Amino acid sequence: MTTMNDLPRDLVEEILFRVPLTSLGAIRSTCKNWNVLSKKQIIGKKATAARKQFLGFIMMDYRVCSIKFDLQNEGEFVDPSIKQVDILNQVEISRVIHCDGLLLCVTKDSSRLVVWNPYLGKTRWIQPRTSFHRSDRYALGCDENRNHKILRIFGDSGYSQDFGYEIYNFSSNSWKVFYATPGWSIEFCHPQSGVSLKGNAYFLAQTHKTVEAQMRGEVLLPFDFRMEKFRAELPLPFHSYGADSFLSLSCVREEQLAVLYEGWRCGHTVEIWVTNKIDLGSVSWSMFLRSISSCHLSPLGRSFFIDEERKFGVVFDLDNEFPKNNTPCNQTANIIGQDGYFKSVNIREAKIYRKPHRFGKILLYYLQPLVCSSSYVPSLVHLQQINQPHSG
Repeated sequence: MTTMNDLPRDLVEEILFRVPLTSLGAIRSTCKNWNVLSKKQIIGKKATAARKQFLGFIMMDYRVCSIKFDLQNEGEFVDPSIKQVDILNQVEISRVIHCDGLLLCVTKDSSRLVVWNPYLGKTRWIQPRTSFHRSDRYALGCDENRNHKILRIFGDSGYSQDFGYEIYNFSSNSWKVFYATPGWSIEFCHPQSGVSLKGNAYFLAQTHKTVEAQMRGEVLLPFDFRMEKFRAELPLPFHSYGADSFLSLSCVREEQLAVLYEGWRCGHTVEIWVTNKIDLGSVSWSMFLRSISSCHLSPLGRSFFIDEERKFGVVFDLDNEFPKNNTPCNQTANIIGQDGYFKSVNIREAKIYRKPHRFGKILLYYLQPLVCSSSYVPSLVHLQQINQPHSG
C-alpha cells in the first residue's frame, strides 16, 4: 500500500505548496520528513511565491481573515479567497500589526493584546501593565538578537503632558515605561499610520516645527527597538498638511516602505511612493505611480499594497461611506494604475454597526477592511504563553 512518504519528493513539495498557510503548522507533527519539507516551503519555495502573489491577512468586520488572490496584467482581481481565522474567533479585533511573520492583534474593547503565529498556530495573550486605551498606538518589532517587543504609545503627543510610551519584552515578560515631550504627534484616526519593517517601526507623524506658519508638516518617524527610543524624523517625498490630503503606509515585502498620498486640492490625485533606501537615519524615495482621475475613495483611514511587477496599487475601501436608510454598502478592493486606470471590485457586503452617540442618538457606521500583510512569509518564532506580566 502506497503512503505519502512513498510519493516522489517533487510531488510532495507541490502538495505542500498548495496547502493554506494556516494549515502548514499541522503538517509538522505528521512525521520528521514532512516537518523538514514544510520548513523548506516556508523558507524556500513558499517565500519566493509570496513575492509573486498576494498572500496575507486582512481585518474585516472585527475579524482577522486570510486573503489570497492573483492580480493580472490587465488589473483583473482573480479568484479572491478570504477565510476567517478560527483561532481568533472568540474575540473581536480592532487593529492588526504585522512584523516578522507574527501578527499583533488589539481587541475591540482594548482590554488585551494577542500575538499570533499563523504558521505554528500559536497565540500569546498580553495583559496591560495597568490598562490599555482605545486611542493607544502600537507597533511590533525586535532587536538585533531577534528578541521581540511591543511598543505602546499612550496619551496625546500634541496636547497632553501625559504622553509617553512603554515597551513589552517577550523574553522578560515585563513592561518598561518612558515619558517624553516630543515635537510631533502621531495620528490615531488612521489605522495605517504605522508599520513595522526590518524589526523597527515607522509612523506617519505631524511635526510642530512649522507653528510659525500655523501648519504642521507630515514626516516619517522611526522607532528603534534596539535602543528603545524614537529617532530623528525622516522626510516624506511630498508636502502634506492634513486637511487637503490623506496618507497611509504599507510594507513592500519586508524590504521597503510605500506611502499613499491622496489629495483633493487640485482635482483628485493619488500618488504612491516607494523607498529606494531606508534605515533609521536616512531615506530616499521614488515615484511608483501617479494617477489623476474622477475616482473617489472615502477620506477615512484606508490600507493598501502594491504590485511592483504590474505597476498597480490596490486600495481597500467602502463604496458607501455613510449609512443612510440602511443603504447597502460593499467592502471593495480598488485597483489603481497608470494614466487614470481605476477599477473597483466588490469583496463582500459590509455589515452595519450601531453605537450610542450624544443626546441619546445612535451612530451608524460601516467598518473598512484593513489589510495588514500582502506578502506574508511564515515565521518559525515560538510564542511561549506566560502568565500576567509585571512592570519593569
